[in-house]
Order: sequence, then structure tokens, then C-alpha cells
Amino acid sequence: MTRTLEYRNGVLTAYPDVYTSAALDALEALAPLNRDRRDLMSARTQRRLARARDHRPLAFPDPELLIPRTGISVRDARAGNFDGSEIPPRLQRQWIQGTGPAARPRGNTEAGLRNVAYALLSGADGWMFDGEDALGQVNFMSLDNQRSLQLALARDPLFLRVAEEVAGEMNQWAEAFFGRAIVADWREQLDFTTVLFRARGLHLDDRHVREQDGAGFSASIVDLVLYVVNNHDRLRALESPVVLYLPKIQTAEEAALWNDLLAALEGYLGLPVGTIKAYVLVEQIEAAFQLMEIRAALGRHFVGFNTGRWDYINSVADAMTWDPDFINPNIDAIVMTYGYMRAYEDRVRRAVNTPDRNGRCALWQGGMEPNIPVGSEAGVTAGMKRARAGGEREQLAGASGKWVAHWKMVHIVRPVWEVAGADNQLGRKFPPLTYTPEDAVALVSLEAAPRTVRGARDLLSVALQYGNAFGRGFQAAALKPADFFGNDDVLYLMEDMATGEIRLSILWEWLHKGAKLTDDDPATGVRAGGIFDTALFERLLTEEYEKLLAASDRDVHNDSKATTLPIAREIVAAYVANPVKLPWYIDLLNLNLDNHDLVAARSRIRAYIEAFERDGTRITENQDFI
Repeated sequence: MTRTLEYRNGVLTAYPDVYTSAALDALEALAPLNRDRRDLMSARTQRRLARARDHRPLAFPDPELLIPRTGISVRDARAGNFDGSEIPPRLQRQWIQGTGPAARPRGNTEAGLRNVAYALLSGADGWMFDGEDALGQVNFMSLDNQRSLQLALARDPLFLRVAEEVAGEMNQWAEAFFGRAIVADWREQLDFTTVLFRARGLHLDDRHVREQDGAGFSASIVDLVLYVVNNHDRLRALESPVVLYLPKIQTAEEAALWNDLLAALEGYLGLPVGTIKAYVLVEQIEAAFQLMEIRAALGRHFVGFNTGRWDYINSVADAMTWDPDFINPNIDAIVMTYGYMRAYEDRVRRAVNTPDRNGRCALWQGGMEPNIPVGSEAGVTAGMKRARAGGEREQLAGASGKWVAHWKMVHIVRPVWEVAGADNQLGRKFPPLTYTPEDAVALVSLEAAPRTVRGARDLLSVALQYGNAFGRGFQAAALKPADFFGNDDVLYLMEDMATGEIRLSILWEWLHKGAKLTDDDPATGVRAGGIFDTALFERLLTEEYEKLLAASDRDVHNDSKATTLPIAREIVAAYVANPVKLPWYIDLLNLNLDNHDLVAARSRIRAYIEAFERDGTRITENQDFI
């Protein structure tokens, strides 16, 4: 087969088990769809620019239009007049799904397999091995992630040895925390948890593959092909479905492209249509205006929606940059019962419980529980009480399950669904979806809540720490604001890429819309009603940065303080201060992966901003591709 794709030097020889001949051929077969992907990403940018230029609020699509790339009308999609998917037996009960990567920064294969073992022995009904927000991208982590999953699914002897060791460690922790073991038979337990995989979003380029003309190649296509081609036979042998999580979808047309990718790969491999199942993360506000259309576009592949929190908040702020009156409060006030979040969750639960023409409904997997039960007794007790309460609220609201960000949380939250008893809540009755102007307004509705200097410090501290962690390869990191370092009553939260996106998004909003703060702050002299201005932002940035430089190695690795942390500060300062809101924090982080030169970082950041402001171009190709 003629090769049209280029690979970074050494990757084919270093990862022959991942870049198998079958996988390389499949990548070539799907490569033409990369052009469609680029066109859709350009359309995204143009919509975004038009909204900002024309002060255009989001609206529901015209019901008479056809969903692009399909023969289905918007009206038919809303009415359920399409063929959806049956829910495979292994997905019927997904009370708790854990999330996390199958690789560690600069770790060897055994270290990555430990991640997989913790996941598959956790007692979670499913584990979403993350190729996107929680997976670091330094060096070759995306390929280490794939290798770990292949070895684990093949029950390689190295994985089995690691799993036996990990089971003992997990039981030792559980005996101390619960007073009982949680893994009875480790070999049997390995087959309990359904393996799920989250591919990277359509907006991202792969770091190790590109087109021969130097153009970026879709990370979505790479992740899809490497995971499915190398594992579908093993998954079927384990009587497990092939299941993907699809992130960052904004429109039904993008969902239709994903459907074409899945169908093309199924056809190439000789698999029946619908073999690959897909959850869609509703992380973008545009998607909330097109939920039934997205279901219809994915058709026999679609099994459910997930309601994430951070990414969605970021997308709302991004969609409303044009409105000077839309200013979010402190981030901890924007819970799932807050204003536009409440409306979003309600639309999702009504969408999944709208039957298709065969009477099939879909699943709703609730959002993330980021707590980690490590800290003082008082801190852990309070944190676990909040975690269980969050699970109870989602279960009562209609979710069939939820996410946790750490294996230690599985047996803390899962009992909420065990008490309820039902495998799922498919077909639970809710009012039908409507598409009125009032529904559109509800999706961007604000409610009174604090906006404080304390809140700004938290936003800045965690954003800086996250950018630093990302640069070191820890795309999922346990973080908390610097003022709480050493205070074990305040737990670390497991944060991923979305947490950085939303924190900078809110800071940009406060600065460029002149947010009025709601409380006095004696330390800065700011009074209630004072404006969050450039002087205050720069002061807080300096103070929060100094706290990180002074922090212990436990909270901020010492070897990062002269390498990745200064670059993280440069990115935060540039993103927040720039008059034009940039589309993705991750773009600036990706540009500087494996780069510790501050001068080079400044040059890359400046080039990105200039390109985007000139014509909406995002620089997403790997700058160190050789």
C-alpha cells in the first residue's frame, strides 16, 4: 500500500507492537477523512468568530434542515425517527465508571500496567482509559498508553504479575480504610470491569503522525485506529464490546463525521455496522442545542451521553464572549444545580429518554467525582460525604451511573446505586424536549453568586499548577490552591485538562468584561463593587506564582521551578491578557510540550496569537516533529 503519512523518527521501530502493519494500513485507509476533519474545525472557528463579531447568541437548528453527512432531518431526529443502538449487556449496568490513563510520564511499561491493574481491580463497572484530557503527551505517552492496554487485554504475563502485586496493595489500603478487603479473587476481578477508551478530540493533531506535506493529522483517527485495530479481537474474546468515549463534539455534523470514521473502520475490518459503540461527552454548549441530532447522526453506534462539568462551563463562557453582561461567578459556585448547568443536565436526561423509532432509549452517565480520600480524618470525612451526596443527587435525577477520578473512590460512591438496585434508568419518563426561545435562554442563564479575590486566587493558582503539571507529563494531577498546601483538611482534587481551560476562561472574562467583585478583600484593599482590572490581575499572578516557587517539592516539583513553571506562567499571562479570547488553553500547552526554553516559548505563544488574530488559524502541529 502506498504510504501518504509520515511518522516521527524512531517511532515505528520503537513501537512495532502498536504501529502494526494492520494498524498502518488502516490509518492510510481512513486518512482521506482528515481533510473533512480539518474543514469542520475551520467551520468551528468561523462560527466562533461570527458569534463574537455579530453578537450572535446560540440557537436551535431549523427543524427543516438535514443533518449534514446524513439523510436525516432535524425534525425527524428530534422525534426519534431514526435507528439507534441496542445497549450491549456489559453496558446495561455502569453504576460507576472510573477514568484515568494507562501510562505514566517517563515511566516504563510496568509502571503503566500498574495503572491498568488498579483500574481493572477497582470494582468499577467500567473504566475509561483516557487518551485525551487525563493523558500526558510528553515524549511518547500516547503510544505507551496504547501498549499498556494491549498487554493488559492480552493478559500478558507481565501484566498478570503486576496485577497480583497491585491487588495486595489495594487490599492493604482497604483494610485500613474500610476494615475489609475489596479484591477477593484478583484473576476473576480483572474480568469484571468493562474497558472503555476515550480518543482525543477532533480539534487535536497527533504528535507522531502527519501528512507528507507537513500538515497535521487527526489525533482522533490515530487513537481510533490504534485502539480498535489492535484490540477488537481480544475484546471479543473477553466477551466485551468495543466502546469509545467521544469528546469535545460541538455539532451533529461533527458527530456524523465520527459516525463515518467508525463505519469506515468497521467496513475496513469486516465488522458489522454498530460493532463499535460510542458514548458522547456533552462538553460543549453547542451540543446541548443538538442532542437528538447527535444521537441520530451516530445512529447504531450511539449508546449514551455523559455530563461533564469543567469543559462545559468553559464552552459556555467561550460562546458568550460577545456579551458584556455574561460574567461567571467563582468556579466553586458553578455546580450542576447552578443556572445554565441545571438546564443543560435536564436537556441531556430528557434526550436520552426519548425513544428512537424502535423504542430504544440511551444511557446517561453522570459527571465526575474528583475527590481523593487522602488527607486528615476530618477532611476525608467531609469530602466523602460530599461525594456520596453528589452521587445520590445524580441517581435521583435519572443518571444510570457516574464517573470517579480515582480507584479509591469506587467503593465509596458505588453503594449509592447498589442501594437503588436498578441496573439503569433507561426509559424513565421525563417531559419531552422543547425548543423554545426560553429553552435557549435557560442554557446561558446566570444566577447570583460570589465573585471574589479569593476566587481569583484559586483560579490562578490551579491554572498555573495545571500548566506546570501538563508540561511535566502529568495531564491528570492532584491539585489544590497554594494557600491550602499543608492543610490536610482540604483535599487534593484530581484535575485534568478541562480544569485549566475553565479557570483561564473565567479569568479572561473577569478581566475583559470588568467584573465587579462582590466582597471586600482586606489583603489587597479591594472593596465590594471594585473592578477586576489589569493591575489586580498582575498583582495576583505575581503573588500566586511566588507561592508556587516557595512550595515544597511535594506540591510543586523543585525541578519544574526553572523549567516548566515559568512557561506555564507565560502562557497564563498571555492567554488572560490577550484582548481576543483564544479558543483553547491546550493549544498553547501543546506548542510547548518537551520545550523548557522560555525564549522559545514566548516566540511560539506570540506566533500562535498572531496567526489566530490574523485569520482564525490555530497552530496545532507538533513544532518538534523530526
